[in-house]
Amino acid sequence: MEIKVLGTGCPNCVTLERRVKKVIEDNNIDATIIMVKDIMSIMSYNVMSTPALVVNEKVVVKGRVPKPDEILKLLSA
Repeated sequence: MEIKVLGTGCPNCVTLERRVKKVIEDNNIDATIIMVKDIMSIMSYNVMSTPALVVNEKVVVKGRVPKPDEILKLLSA
């Protein structure tokens, strides 16, 4: 599984990245996390508000930081 956190480095973007890492570690999920900070790359996902979460090239959350249980559901879907 490939997970991308889209964001320019704002506090919410950092929080989302930390939460995703923790969920992956706590649930022993085999995944690669990539932090995408380049604005042109972020815009290529049609995301205008960050942070955003992309799972296997599908945008699943944008403009907010989901709670850990929601992140787990999104990764399990």
